[in-house]
Amino acid sequence: MRVDGTWFRTIWLKDESTVQIIDQRHLPHDFVVEDIRSVEEMCMAIKDMHLRGAGLIGCAAAYGMYLACLRSLPCTKAEAKEHLAICAQRLLATRPTAVNLRVGVERVQAVLDKLLGGSEVDREALQLAAREEAKKVTDEDASFCERIGEAGAKILEEIHRKKAKLAEPVNVLTHCNAGWLAFADWGSALSPVYVAHNRGLPIHVWVDETRPRNQGASLTAWELAKHGVPHTVIADNAGGHLMRRGLVDVVITGADRVTRQGDACNKIGTYLKALAAKDNEIPFYVALPSSTIDWQMKDGAEIPIEQRGDEEVKYAEGLGEDGKRRKVLLTPAASPAGNWAFDVTPARLLTGLITERGLADSSEEGLRKLFPEVKLA
Repeated sequence: MRVDGTWFRTIWLKDESTVQIIDQRHLPHDFVVEDIRSVEEMCMAIKDMHLRGAGLIGCAAAYGMYLACLRSLPCTKAEAKEHLAICAQRLLATRPTAVNLRVGVERVQAVLDKLLGGSEVDREALQLAAREEAKKVTDEDASFCERIGEAGAKILEEIHRKKAKLAEPVNVLTHCNAGWLAFADWGSALSPVYVAHNRGLPIHVWVDETRPRNQGASLTAWELAKHGVPHTVIADNAGGHLMRRGLVDVVITGADRVTRQGDACNKIGTYLKALAAKDNEIPFYVALPSSTIDWQMKDGAEIPIEQRGDEEVKYAEGLGEDGKRRKVLLTPAASPAGNWAFDVTPARLLTGLITERGLADSSEEGLRKLFPEVKLA
């Protein structure tokens, strides 16, 4: 996507030894590009949320495995395999909920395992193969998200056709950030918005602030503003009120993991939006690339839910009147805080799943129709 006229992805190779990312901790006030030169630095970037979002985490993990290959690999095949296995485990331990992270690691690892089948370690071949697979993972992520946009825009166009006045915008409510900052490009939940907006469809987005890290207020709003999409930031608990007032036409969110029966895990607070949408008969869609589907997991209750530090709940950060960043305490200093990062929305509350292959019913049967080639163990 474009930032002030310049096209960016969220992650890219600067040169053969350096991966660059947009450091999202500084948005929306500063646009900062960070250099990452080792698997340790990539692990820190993922864990400490210099980058975030299911798809982007998968791309970053793939590039993390490439960076692992740049180290002076041990001479023997066994030592090389051990080194890469340790690096893979470090990456997998950074964040537990998004399945894309595992997919990114395993795809590069599978390519490297094939090359390590011989008697000698060809370091240059390993590095080239890892780099190409990481690039393939990233290109695929961007392509899938663009196709999600095409499929989702049809839904928005149909909603617009049914409006009494065609000049009225389609009001979309979204939660957290599932735009291009959460993927290599385009995004999942926001991709249909961008495609529809580019086609001239009147669109307005209600942007949940998404406490406690405020990814909606800081990232989604920033994205939409840069792309020229009309939007309004709202408090997290305003969504139900807007739905009852008839001010929301459709809810679209992303997901960090979707089970094969269609249960969707997304940023904490998504479940409450789905309940409100169901009560007000408002369609609720989850947009996701197929890399977010965990075919090995049936029930959403099995999804590991990340719990983060209480400082994210207790403190808020922003610009002071002097234009400098400040961190302020919101709660009594001695009060503990709980910080569950995700919740699970049952498939029964979803209208459908928007994928790169089109719209699927939120069920195992619905997903299998779109992905018949998937074989379960």
